[in-house]
Amino acid sequence: MRENVRRRWRTGAAVAAALALTGACQFELRPPGPVRPAAQATPAPRQTVQAAFDEAGFQEDLRTAETTTDDYWRRHWTELFTGSYRSPRVVGLYDGGDPGSAPLCGKERLTRDNAAYCPSGDYVAWDAHLMRSGYARGDAWVYLVIAHEWGHAIQARLRRGLVSPAAELQADCLAGAVLYGSSDDGTLRFEAGDEQELVDAFQVIGDKAPWTKPGDHGTAVQRLRSFSRGGENGVPACFT
Repeated sequence: MRENVRRRWRTGAAVAAALALTGACQFELRPPGPVRPAAQATPAPRQTVQAAFDEAGFQEDLRTAETTTDDYWRRHWTELFTGSYRSPRVVGLYDGGDPGSAPLCGKERLTRDNAAYCPSGDYVAWDAHLMRSGYARGDAWVYLVIAHEWGHAIQARLRRGLVSPAAELQADCLAGAVLYGSSDDGTLRFEAGDEQELVDAFQVIGDKAPWTKPGDHGTAVQRLRSFSRGGENGVPACFT
């Protein structure tokens, strides 16, 4: 994925084929009007990151994913919700292998191979090992993780009744709305292979993966379907 190139996308062949196989201010959702329909991320399996890892590209994609996601919510908030948008704080990368340096969330420190939105600190953060090992699979990984965790920050800004009991699947839906909506806005371009990378990511982060709690995030198919719903129909579809 890359920044600032206009190209319209909707959920493409890779996603469609996979589906065929398989304490903040409380705001309200705006009523329907002339609005255009538009982790906690789970870790990748342990693997050795390739020697030729593109650190500069990785850092650039992190920055682009953060700024593009924030820009989307800032740009569209008043079309969708009452009140005004406030960005979460971005802690970003942390070293989960060094518990003493990991960010505190309440009284607990974030763990290795984790990504999270922390309500008490109103921040988003992601473990460096999680992000680098996922990025070795393809750059779409970091966009998915960041957009998903930002989705939890959005949930924290809404009236509780708007937040689904299946909060993780709703965050997946919001991630799809942001990434495809940003493509519509012209602030993000999907490159060849990005959609397959997203499908592959969801195939390894469902509840059957050994590092997730049963029922925590949903199956790979459920997660991909929720993401696709947001990508196809925008943010309002995540609240139906």
